[in-house]
Amino acid sequence: MTDAALLADEPTIRGAAFVTLLAALALAERRRPCRGDARPAWRQVVNLTLVGLDTLVTRAVLPLVGIALAVRLRADGVGLFAALSWPEPVEVVLAVLALDCVIYFQHRLLHRVPLLWRAHRVHHADLAFDVTLGVRFHPFEIVLSQAVKLAAIAAIGPAPVAVLLFELVLQSGALFTHTDVAFPGRVERPLRWFLVTPSLHRVHHSTARDETDSNFGFSVVWWDRLFGTFRAAPRLPEATMPVGLPEFRTANAQSLVALLIQPFVTPEPRPVAEATHAR
Repeated sequence: MTDAALLADEPTIRGAAFVTLLAALALAERRRPCRGDARPAWRQVVNLTLVGLDTLVTRAVLPLVGIALAVRLRADGVGLFAALSWPEPVEVVLAVLALDCVIYFQHRLLHRVPLLWRAHRVHHADLAFDVTLGVRFHPFEIVLSQAVKLAAIAAIGPAPVAVLLFELVLQSGALFTHTDVAFPGRVERPLRWFLVTPSLHRVHHSTARDETDSNFGFSVVWWDRLFGTFRAAPRLPEATMPVGLPEFRTANAQSLVALLIQPFVTPEPRPVAEATHAR
């Protein structure tokens, strides 16, 4: 497929992949739940509405998509990979890994920098854990993430197909890691050597801050293992442990309007211990 064809078909490919995987994972978490959080609830409508708003805002603020930038850079011979002229299969694998590593460090910064955390905490404030949590992000965070991806693409100049594959990996990883599914041990253990499983990512959504500040990856688990942020399990059983943020546990704090204004709100913090029984 030519670069021009990839660019033209990218919305269809990503849209079809998103809808198909979302439906498949929603079915899986209902058939083999870990926590039971996938029961129909209004929060799921709110989460899915956010992804629509995110798309509109991002396209308005940053209309240039990653694959379009990659096509332009490749045509001009700009970027690291253009200068190296390595075989395309090698380039594609390395580019996908490099972009994934960038997103890992972006995620760590979202937790470390207070201003960025204000936007990212919208994702962490959900009181349940199911596949719709994988699309619950504030528009500010999505715009920032798109800007970071564009900067990374401009720096390395990957092949357009690598950018498309990376976007599919990132999109699929966000949905998969937030799925309320319980894998049997014989499946979970080998997966953990390569992928971030839902079980591992649940740790990241614990109300305990030290657990929240771990397991930052969305796809491969290697970055967390390599950079010392890997945590195998939460202190409490993952099926019943409280998730979310202690300071945002009321129904009013979970409305769409409340989530959109949350980065501008400074709530009174509640101790984690107080929130351990709140669901």
